[in-house]
Amino acid sequence: MNVRWEATHVRETFVVQVISAQNATWQGVVTWAEGKRKQPFRSALELLKLIDSSLEEEAADEAQEE
Repeated sequence: MNVRWEATHVRETFVVQVISAQNATWQGVVTWAEGKRKQPFRSALELLKLIDSSLEEEAADEAQEE
């Protein structure tokens, strides 16, 4: 399996509030520090997917501006 991930000059700040830990994972709320959005998550995997999709969107936006 060959996986490539590339993000250049993409900077985002996230505030992660873990409210509980059940079933060996986290539940809580992630907030974009820039104030763009606030999103609850039900697992650590969902949290990572939210952050990853945000970084991909930001990279795409920066690529369009260039």
